[in-house]
Amino acid sequence: MYDVIVIGGSFAGLSAATQLARARRHVLVIDAGLPRNRFADEAHGFLGQDGRPPAAIMRDARCQLSRYPTVEFLSGEAHGAEAVDGGFAISLATGEERHARRLILATGVSDKLPAVPGMTERWGATVLHCPYCHGYEMRDLPLGVLAAHPMSAHQAVLIPDWGPTTYFTQGQFEPEPDHLHAFTNRGVTVERTPVVELLGKGPALDGVRLADGRVIELVALFTAPRTKPATPLAAMLGCDHEDGLTGPFVKVDPWGATSIAGVWAAGDAANPMHNATLASAAGVLAGIGAHQASVRMASG
Repeated sequence: MYDVIVIGGSFAGLSAATQLARARRHVLVIDAGLPRNRFADEAHGFLGQDGRPPAAIMRDARCQLSRYPTVEFLSGEAHGAEAVDGGFAISLATGEERHARRLILATGVSDKLPAVPGMTERWGATVLHCPYCHGYEMRDLPLGVLAAHPMSAHQAVLIPDWGPTTYFTQGQFEPEPDHLHAFTNRGVTVERTPVVELLGKGPALDGVRLADGRVIELVALFTAPRTKPATPLAAMLGCDHEDGLTGPFVKVDPWGATSIAGVWAAGDAANPMHNATLASAAGVLAGIGAHQASVRMASG
């Protein structure tokens, strides 16, 4: 039996495992190899890693982590999780099981993009969700915000710091008066005719076609996809969830502990704000939290 199984091998999961490895705990990292950031060529705003491919960052982190003798890796999907005597059982896609005294869920979220042709093949390249992650690379070029929820107008207030901005309401998300006032001050154009198609040879973006046939030139389109946990493991275990602006996330305390004793969660799966640095920091806290809980139990 492992001291801790970490499910998810991206920024949050590897950060959690590193803390546990340095505390000399026997750790298994189970990773399906499908991180949310696999669509992005570069990571930005991550201290010391700015401009590097996310896959390269994780490859280096995994190499460093593999030097600790108490860490093991398993490439595969965790399909089930349940509490058992002395800890938890994780069932794998192969039908095998692994057992641990504690779990850290760093399983991330999956994205559901607005149903506009051309979005999927541009996701992570010219269809983006975070201006702090990708805005600088699009600076001084025509940008758009495709409204997907009521807070999209807030995003549109930010984007002019990177380039001239058009806010597309999609006929559903009309800005509130305070946002309209901010739009005027910030030079944001409001377009109420829905976008029906993205144009250009993907993943590049040349512009968008509107329902009335007009074409508006853009090089990037920001939007907030709907999100949901990438796996049902937290729900299987009975962990409480909260509703965020883009979808549900696992409810945790400041150390990443969930409502189920012995289970921690970190990263995008446990935070309504999605960012690589935040995910890594949350993984550090969850790893430390899981270790300190084991010390408290052992000391009685």
